[in-house]
Amino acid sequence: MVQVQLITRAGWGARAPKQDVPALYSTKGVKVHYTGGRVDPAIVSNHNICVGLVRGYQRMHMDDNGWSDLGYTAAACPHRKVFVGRGPNRLPAANGAGRNSGHYAVLGLVGNAGFVRPNDGLLHGIVDAIEYLRAEGRAGREVKGHRDGYSTSCPGDALYAWVQRGAPRPGGAPPKAPVEELPVVNGIPTWLRPIRLQTPMLAGLDVREWQEKARQWVASLVADGIYGKQSQTACRALQKLFGLPVTGVVDEETWTVTFALES
Repeated sequence: MVQVQLITRAGWGARAPKQDVPALYSTKGVKVHYTGGRVDPAIVSNHNICVGLVRGYQRMHMDDNGWSDLGYTAAACPHRKVFVGRGPNRLPAANGAGRNSGHYAVLGLVGNAGFVRPNDGLLHGIVDAIEYLRAEGRAGREVKGHRDGYSTSCPGDALYAWVQRGAPRPGGAPPKAPVEELPVVNGIPTWLRPIRLQTPMLAGLDVREWQEKARQWVASLVADGIYGKQSQTACRALQKLFGLPVTGVVDEETWTVTFALES
């Protein structure tokens, strides 16, 4: 496991989520964010400001945005500490509608006024968060900025230029790639097979992969990467069509049939 200076939710005084956050089995990678507002330059010498910012963002996301919890997966501060937000294997909300199942969301506590140029501690913290999510949340290799695929200035020019250079550690290499090279069978990484549905809601690239294939028979199915009631209904229809036990769960047999047959 990556050694990270984690601040747990209890450690920063997080509120409990309003409701269960959908599970996220895997992602393409991580998207980097910034605050988009003024950050007091004193943050570099006063860690209490970091804690206050994270609490403030959770309050805004829950009370003003109406989200179930803080929208970020994690947040990194100038003291090279990583705050656990929603955490690994949970769907973020900060990347924008329709863009959350593809990437985790990591906030760097740097703004567009005041503290605007990330110091080494902040950059190390973001890389630590990325490696943590690769180790604990099956995050893939991509490191993108929030503005990639979404119309926003986030994560700011300075942080985005660093992301475009590959998000290297100060004076060093980019975040370590996942150690495990997962095998591919019939063009599909084995970690996508099957969808292990544990709750009414699951999200991730494996879900989207199955949905796109299942749309050959259930054209109304939306491939949004979230396994909700519509996906369960489509799954039951396919299972009934192919003479399988009708469970609404994409088990190994259902996955294999879905990918083996062509419409």
